[in-house]
Amino acid sequence: MIDAVLAPAFAALPSAVPNYEVADFSDTNWWLTVIKAVFIVVFLIVSVIMALWVERRGLGLLQTRKGPNVAGPLGLYQALADAGKMLFKEDIWTSRSDKFLYFMAPVIMALAAFSVMAVIPFGPNVDMFGHSTPLQVADAPVAALYILAITSLGVYGVVLGGWSARSTLPLFGAVRSSAQMISYELAMGMSLVSVFLMAGSMSTSEIVASQAQVWWGFALLPAFVVYLISMVGEVNRLPFDLPEAEGELVAGHMTEYSSMKFGWYYLAEYINMLNVSAVAATMFFGGWHAPWPLSHWSWVNDGWWGMLWLIIKIWFFMWLMIWTRGTLLRFRYDQFMNLGWKVLIPIALGWIVVVALLQGVRLWVGDSVPLIIALIVGLVILVGVIVYLVASPPSSIYDEDTIDPDEPFDAFAGGYPVPPILGQTLPPSPRAGRARVAVSADGESTNEDATPQIEENHSE
Repeated sequence: MIDAVLAPAFAALPSAVPNYEVADFSDTNWWLTVIKAVFIVVFLIVSVIMALWVERRGLGLLQTRKGPNVAGPLGLYQALADAGKMLFKEDIWTSRSDKFLYFMAPVIMALAAFSVMAVIPFGPNVDMFGHSTPLQVADAPVAALYILAITSLGVYGVVLGGWSARSTLPLFGAVRSSAQMISYELAMGMSLVSVFLMAGSMSTSEIVASQAQVWWGFALLPAFVVYLISMVGEVNRLPFDLPEAEGELVAGHMTEYSSMKFGWYYLAEYINMLNVSAVAATMFFGGWHAPWPLSHWSWVNDGWWGMLWLIIKIWFFMWLMIWTRGTLLRFRYDQFMNLGWKVLIPIALGWIVVVALLQGVRLWVGDSVPLIIALIVGLVILVGVIVYLVASPPSSIYDEDTIDPDEPFDAFAGGYPVPPILGQTLPPSPRAGRARVAVSADGESTNEDATPQIEENHSE
C-alpha cells in the first residue's frame, strides 16, 4: 500500500540505467592500462590549466572586474604563461633547509594527487583497439579506502615542506594543515561510510552501479552535505584556507619555495580539487551516469558518453568551490575546528547509525526504494525535531543580568586590553586633558589648551 502511494512521487528522482554491470578487466592488456594512465595525467594537467583560467575569470565576474584578458583571447594563455614563468625562474634553495626533504615534499604531494584518479570510473566498458575495457585504470574491492589513504598521504608533503624549510611561517602552516586534514579527513571518511553501507561495497565501479535507481546524494543528503563541507576543508580552499592564510602566513608551507618546486605544490592543489570533485560525483552523483531525464535513454549511457557526464559533474563541483572562494570569508581557526569536531563528525557518526538501522529495516521490507527513502526522510525529520526540543541555546556572555554596572571596569585586568561588554562603561580617557592643537588659516598650529594632563600609565 505504501509503495503504491509513494512510487509515483519517487518516479521523478534522478536515476540511471538499471542493470549496469561493474567494471570488467578480463580483456584489458597492460598497454591499454598504460594508455589510460597517460590519458589521466594529460586530462589532469589540461584540466588544471582550464581551472586556473575559469577560476580567475569567474572571480573577476563575481567581483565585477575582467580578470585575465591580455595573454591570448579572453586571457586563455595566461595559465600557460604562468607555467612558463615557473619553469624558467631561478630555483632558490634556502641555506638552513633540509635539502632532501625540502625537495621531496612537493614531489610527494604531486604524486599523491596524480594517483587518486586511477580508481575513478570514467565510463562503462568500451571497445578500444579491439578489446573491451572499462574507462578506468584500476579497481579493487577497497578502492574507496585507497582514495582515503592516498589523500591522507598528501599531508606528508605539506608537513615535510613546512618543517624542512626551517622557517617559522611555513612551520605554522604545516601544523595548521596537519590538524586540518586530520579533522576533516575523519569527517569525510565517515560521510562515505553510509555510501558503503547502502551500496554494499567499497569498489568505485560497484558504487556507481548501485546508483541505478537513485543517486546517493539525494537519498543520503546529510552525508552528502558533510562531504561537501569536508572536501573544501581537505583541499585548503576558502573559507578554510587557514594553512595558507595570506594575511598571517604569507603562503604557509609554500613560503620558502620557488620555481617548479612551488609549481608542484600549485599543481597538486588544483589536482586535489579535481580529485575531491570526482569522488563527490562518483559517490553521490551517479558517477558517469547521465542525469535524469536523459538517463531514460540507454544510448546516452553507452560507450564514451559516460566520460562526458562525469566531466560535467566534476566541473559542477569545481565551480562550487570557486564560487565559495569568491563569496565567503575565511573562518577563524577556533571556528574552523569547532565546525569539524563538534558539528560535522557528530552528524556523520549519527547518520551512520541511522543508515545502519535502515539497512536492517531493508532486510525486513525488501528492496523497496520508495519506502526506504520515505523512512530516511522520516528519521531525518524526527532527529531534527528531537534536537530542536532538547538542545537549549547557550547562555550569552552579554547577558546584562550577569554584569554589575557598579563594578569598575578594568580593560587590562586579564593582561591585555579588552573592550567593554553590555552593562559596562569605559573609564574616562587619560587623553581627554591633552593639549588640543588647532591649525590656523595661515598653516601655523596653535595650542588651545596649554595645561595638558599627564597620561596614566597602564603598562604597570
